[in-house]
Order: sequence, then structure tokens, then C-alpha cells
Amino acid sequence: MVKYRNRLPQLAGGPFLTDGGLETTLVFHDGIDLPHFAAFDLLKDEAGTATLRDYYRLHAGIALKAGTGFVLESPTWRASPDWGTKLGYSANALDAANRVAIRLMHELRAELESERSPMVISGCVGPRGDGYDAGKVMSPQEAEAYHAPQIRIYAEEDADQITAVTMTNVNEAIGVTRAATAAGMPVVISFTVETDGRLPTGDTLKDAIAAVDAATGNAPAYYMINCAHPDHFDAALEGDWVSRIGGIRANASRCSHAELDEAEELDAGDPKELGSLYAALCRRFPHFTVLGGCCGTDHRHVEEIARATAVFA
Repeated sequence: MVKYRNRLPQLAGGPFLTDGGLETTLVFHDGIDLPHFAAFDLLKDEAGTATLRDYYRLHAGIALKAGTGFVLESPTWRASPDWGTKLGYSANALDAANRVAIRLMHELRAELESERSPMVISGCVGPRGDGYDAGKVMSPQEAEAYHAPQIRIYAEEDADQITAVTMTNVNEAIGVTRAATAAGMPVVISFTVETDGRLPTGDTLKDAIAAVDAATGNAPAYYMINCAHPDHFDAALEGDWVSRIGGIRANASRCSHAELDEAEELDAGDPKELGSLYAALCRRFPHFTVLGGCCGTDHRHVEEIARATAVFA
């Protein structure tokens, strides 16, 4: 089996698919009670682990059919200290859960990877706070210290990269990047944006990326955009700085984050329409390599993204 540590095949070109909205799929489609949207909590028993295995197999199967690469994003968006405490995990138990999560990704890669579909193991890091609201913004130093233990475990377990998903502010993104760099890990920063294409803090994507690059010596391998409908950020993608964006994980819904927070039913949008919007983005920006979904998306959306971007044979 090829080992991709510090050699990320998606950097050579794509496409690479990834999964959809893991947490919304588990809650709204599978009917699972998921306290604090913490998918990693399912790893505590065989039944929950089997559910996650099936989820990843379903999405990786789309990549295998399409002959694309696939990013196995670990189910650890909430597996950091503050969230672990809320879920009743001790520090040692949380460390163990993070290790088990990456080992599951290794098992799935060994089972599923093919010559046409290389698979990258990504240790997923989520925000200390809410993915929709920046809340109290840490200093970069505080963010580095907070995220370093989780990232260190991913390095020890031979993940290929770190991906920080739903980053709402520049300081936390800088801290995650520095922690990953200190651990010798490639890092991807994925920013949440609002309906105006700006971060919840009001920063533009252009300014946020420039600030992280300036503070870290251009350390992120690339950036991504997540947790917003393509209509929310399409107009913001103008200028040379867009070359730093390497992927998209968009929402199915056009609703704002405030509206999604209040929603009692899932807004899955229109998978075919979402696929067509991805295709339009990829025609404009062929360097957008990693394609997946965020809130409200599932395997249907990933399939339509694959079809629309002409990755199916």
C-alpha cells in the first residue's frame, strides 16, 4: 500500500471526492441521537462503529465507481477538549477516541483503495466553539495550545494531513496551522462563510487567507470553503488569491446559518442543482480538486457532484 504521509496526491491534480454532511446524515437520515453533533461518540461501541464504516464505504464507493481519489475525513469534528468534556470524556478517553478514529480510516483505506482511487487520510479538527458563530475568539497562541494535543495524535497515528473544518475566524485558523506545522503535518484550512461570502467575523475570504498565510509563512497546503451554499460565495471568488483554494464542501441549503440553527427538518436542497453549481465552479476554477458536501448533503449530492463535474467514466 502506498503511504501518502507528506505527499498528498490531490496536490498533483484531481478530482478527489470526499463525503457529505456526516452529522446531518446520522441525525436526520439515520435517526441517531448525536449529542452535540459529535459523530466520534459512535466509536465507543461496535454498533456505532459499524454505522460509521457503512457511511464511509457508501461515499468511497462513489469515488471507486468514478475512478477518482477520495479523502477519508475522520469523524472527529467534535473530538476536542471542550466538546469532549461536555460529552463526559476524560482527557485520556478523548485521546483514545481520536486514535481509534484514525485507525478506522486506515482500515477503510486498506479495504477500499484501488490504483485508480488513491485515498488520503485526513484528521478532522473542528472549531473550539460553534461552527456557525465565531463566539469568543481565542488568540493564535491559545488556539495552537488548544488544538495541539488532537493534532499530535493524528501525527502519531500516521494520518496524511490535518483538515480544520468550519473555521470561523482567522486566529483559530492560524493556531491550528501552527500546531500542525509543529507536529510535522500538512494542513488544510476550510473556512465557514455566511450568505454574504464573509466569515462570521466579517472578514472576507481574501483577507482571511492572506492573514493566515502571512502569519504562518504560507503553511497551509491549500484552503477550502465549507458550510455555505455556492450562491453565498460565488461572487466573492475574484482575483489571484483564489488559487489558494483547493476544494469545496458546500451546503445543500440556501438558508442562513441562523435559519439552519432554528430548522426542525433537514433542508436537503436539490442534489442535481448542487452538482451543476459545482460544475460551474470547476469550469471557472479547474484547480478546485477536493469536492464534497457539508450541512444537508449526503451520498446523493456527492454522486451528482461527481456526475456534473464529469468524473464518472
